Amino acid sequence: MSTTEGKPDADAVEEMAREAAAWCAMHGLVVGDRADPRSGTVPGVGLVHAPISLLPSRLPESFWSQACELAPLFNELVDRVSLDGDFLQDSLSKTRQVDDFTSRLLDIHRKMMDANKKENIRLGLHRSDYMLDSETNSLLQIELNTISVSFPGLCSIVTELHRTLINQYGNLLCLDAKRVPGNEASRQFAKALAKAWDEFNVDSAVVMMIVQPEERNMYDQYWLVKYLRESHGVTTIRKTLSEVEAEGRVLPDGTLVVNDRKVTVVYFRAGYTPNDYPSEAEWSARLLMEQSSAVKCPSISYHLVGTKKIQQELAKPNVLERFLENKEEIAKLRQCFAGLWSLDDEEVVKSAIENPDLFVLKPQREGGGNNIYGLDVREALIRLKKEGGDALSAYILMQRIFPKASLASLVRGGVCHEALTVSELGIYGAYLRNKDKVIINDKCGYLMRTKVSSSDEGGVAAGFAVLDSLYLTDK
Repeated sequence: MSTTEGKPDADAVEEMAREAAAWCAMHGLVVGDRADPRSGTVPGVGLVHAPISLLPSRLPESFWSQACELAPLFNELVDRVSLDGDFLQDSLSKTRQVDDFTSRLLDIHRKMMDANKKENIRLGLHRSDYMLDSETNSLLQIELNTISVSFPGLCSIVTELHRTLINQYGNLLCLDAKRVPGNEASRQFAKALAKAWDEFNVDSAVVMMIVQPEERNMYDQYWLVKYLRESHGVTTIRKTLSEVEAEGRVLPDGTLVVNDRKVTVVYFRAGYTPNDYPSEAEWSARLLMEQSSAVKCPSISYHLVGTKKIQQELAKPNVLERFLENKEEIAKLRQCFAGLWSLDDEEVVKSAIENPDLFVLKPQREGGGNNIYGLDVREALIRLKKEGGDALSAYILMQRIFPKASLASLVRGGVCHEALTVSELGIYGAYLRNKDKVIINDKCGYLMRTKVSSSDEGGVAAGFAVLDSLYLTDK
């Protein structure tokens, strides 16, 4: 093995890639293989290593510290906004006219408001995603995710992989494993779920994870199941929305029972996309759970706070002040906001049609593959304007962020290739309160995703990106 100007040669990279793939298989850094039709339904069948970056991506430590400091502020903001039902309903009132999915969520939310349903124990497992904008040299928020936040299990292992490779090939790479920050996301998510379970104090109860009928990312989820059981003695059951509808009921005292087991915490790893509700059965299940006394992660209110429209509303002048008092904290939050606009703003729409490469058009959807970029922004806006009415209300416009591209070795399906890439940093946060008592409000690990710079979308599960970790630099 040799290097050229501090960079490993092709043979060295191939050897490292083989070592990395073997390490992934031995340590559970795996996903279901799309080529195997049973890989999303039968555990242990059709496994491949998760798509990974061979080595961590660099980020100045000052931006890492900034992102970590923001996590508890966003946690608190989500909770405050969730309590203002009128704000959520009013802000999304136009969106509901043209987006049936958002409308159905708002219907459930309205029923809870009309019933004066209180969520005394509130649990949020969030992730705020950022990119480093090369033009302004500032860390800007892409989005705030409040439901089905993925990869806390696998991202923790990627950090271990990169530290292992750096230690093994240290002389070759000239890197220091101590510069890769620790990542306890899976253990800390499990701890927060267990704490919420503790607050109910029902020993025989279980945590119920809501999952999709076919889930190739199930092993990321099973890491949480493992830590809940081994570290906290809490049993987890996995159910689809249709199974909850068939097996679930709410007792007169509000207790949720599914297949004769009491459920005190419902953890959603599904339910964030219209595809998860193919029939009325799934909507009935969502309403049933919301009507129960179980802790929902997220509650319908927390879910709505994570919509793109609410993100855009919170970026308006003086709106943060409606929910937060500390001016210094408000300034820190506002500093990371990218430009966000409603499509009611005719000047911005005109500007986006003229300069579509400077904007991203976003619908009210979670998961990868939904956003609109480039010339498609112009075509979509012209079409939406012709449709008239409230068609524009289904979307928001966001300033496009331009991160600096760098060369990286990406490993997918056992094949390693070098490409120009950009990265997106997600900081996980956990928030738990019981009435007036805040029990947890903290950052808890991170997700680094790296993609080929020519790709617009960044979802790993959707096939656009690979899992990565961080290498902190002084500048």
